[in-house]
This record gives sequence, structure tokens and C-alpha cells, in this order.
Amino acid sequence: MSGARLFSPLRLRELEFRNRIFVSPMCQYSAVDGMPTDWHLVHLGSRAVGGAALVMTEATAVSPEGRITPFDTGIWSREQAAEFRKIAGFIRQHGAVAGIQIAHAGRKASTDVPWRGGKPVDTGSGGWQPVAPSPVPFVEGYAVPREMTEADMERVRAAFAASACHGREAGFEVVEVHMAHGYLLHEFLSPLTNRRTDAFGGSLENRLRFPVSVARAVRAEWPERLPVFVRVSATDWVEGGWDLPQTVALARELKTLGIDMVDCSSGGTVPDAVVPAGPGFQAPFAAAVRREAGIATGAVGLITEPAQAEEMVSTGQADAILIGREFLRDPYWPLHAARTLGVDVPWPSQYERAKLS
Repeated sequence: MSGARLFSPLRLRELEFRNRIFVSPMCQYSAVDGMPTDWHLVHLGSRAVGGAALVMTEATAVSPEGRITPFDTGIWSREQAAEFRKIAGFIRQHGAVAGIQIAHAGRKASTDVPWRGGKPVDTGSGGWQPVAPSPVPFVEGYAVPREMTEADMERVRAAFAASACHGREAGFEVVEVHMAHGYLLHEFLSPLTNRRTDAFGGSLENRLRFPVSVARAVRAEWPERLPVFVRVSATDWVEGGWDLPQTVALARELKTLGIDMVDCSSGGTVPDAVVPAGPGFQAPFAAAVRREAGIATGAVGLITEPAQAEEMVSTGQADAILIGREFLRDPYWPLHAARTLGVDVPWPSQYERAKLS
């Protein structure tokens, strides 16, 4: 398999990725006042050293109230951009593309870190009131979010655009708009969370309106020569919720705006959805969006084996694969995958002595 497609370059606009293996955004809950720390430098930098083509930051908030927890990174200021600059530079120095995912948590904001249970943090303990398209809490015990006004939407749209600018100042070459996992933009898309009766709720056209306007604003601020991605949840896994046909419709809209890749995940809208998780279970979503919307896609979700990843890209299910937890287990997964697939890829000079011929 010396010609494994997984290790062929991928070009989007004027940017070339050295292979089709991308690091999926993974929250680390280790920031201080939205600032990345040395943890983020080591965490993200080691994946670049390990051979990934794209190293994506965790969901990085566009405003303080857009954070999932008080310990999330943010990109709403030039000071934060300056802190990210060293990280993005290190990633590029080691042959990978540096990407930033920009996000707003919506009704799932103001919670504690997962290892302390992830419960809501109230305003008296450093939390804040979440906002959402409709005043429907995520689950009993969560704060009732404040329903957003059109002025709120304009502020959030401007925050996404400004964060894209800060991300570019920091040296990132890919920006991804987070429209998945039950966070704010997904909340507008899904009829389970969007109960509005104005121009931003009800019909599919109305529910698309605000998220699409955010993608348009980000694309307008991002350099023409560089790609913009969007992460989606292709289904809520709940009857009457967001589903694959609606995702295809969204992807078609995004393509007309100049979005370059749709990163296909699923779920996150409601806590009791029954998700049939298994190896590569979300790859069919990426395949369907790629085929029916005519846009490049990324597949994500329980991708752990090199042969599995190779099959996804070589059979046209996706243009790239995004790996999350397997990268937590093995930061050098691409180097080991190349060996398994019989592909000779360069190792960092400092590690050459460990490379087996």
C-alpha cells in the first residue's frame, strides 16, 4: 500500500496539506481567562511533530459568554491572538497547518470542567447566563437561557468575524466555524432547540438564516487564498430533529458562500439521544454530504485503525479524516499509521533514531 491515499497531499484553495489526517478539535479546559497556556503548546505541538497534516485548536470562544466553561480558550482579543501566535508558529514549523475552530456554546455555556462533573456554574460562582435562540434549557438543572434578540445575533455575528481576524493575526491558516454538538449555531438549526416564530425560526430556510450569515461573515474576513471549514452535526439522532437531508441543504448553501470543507460529526443537541456509536459510524454522513452537495468533507468518529482511515479516503467517503481520542492515546498516530500502510514518511530529525526501516 505504498500509494496509500491517506498520505497523499490535499489542496484546498492555495493551501496544501501534507496528508489527509487532521486533528479534531478537543477541549482541554486548561485556559486562564481565555488565554492558552503551555499545556496547549505541548498538546497541539506534539500532534504536529507526530505527523498530522492539520492541527486544530479546541472550540475557541468568540466571546467570554460563548465559552463552555470558564476554562475554555478564547479568541475575542488581540492579547489572546498574541498568546496563540507561538502555538500556531510551532505547528507550522513542524510541517502541519495550524487551524482554529471558533465557537459559541449557546445554552450549553457556563458549566464546570468534565472531571468535576460538568454541572452548571451559577452567576455567584463565576458563571453567567447563557443565551440561545429560545429559552429552553439543555436539561433540567441547567440555567434557562435568555432568548436572543436580533441585536444579540448581530453582536454574535460580529464576534465570529472579529475572532476570525484575530485568528489570522495569530498565524492560523484554517478557520472552522462550529455549527455542531448542540452549541449556539446548531441550536438555531435544530427544530428541537429553535422554537422561534420570527424570521429565524420555523421553516428550514428561516433556521438556516443566522448560521449561514455567520459563515458568510467569517468567509468575508478570512483571506481568499485560505480555506474555511464548518463542523456540523449531521443528525440529532432524535425523531423530528435536525437530520441528514437538512444537513445536505445546509452544505449546499455553504458551498455557495465559498466554504471549502464540511466536517461531519453528529449529536449533542439533547442529552438522551440514542447514538449507535461504532467504528466509523459517522463516515456515511461525510459520504452523503460529499456526494449530494458537491463539497469536500471530513469524516470523524471512532476512527482508530490505519486501514479503516485509508478505506474512507480511498473509496471517496471523505477527503480527510479527523481523529480525536486516538490522538490523545497516541500523538504520533500518523507516523505509526504510515508504517502500517507501508508508506515512508519523514520523521522529525530528533526522532530519526527510533524510525524502523
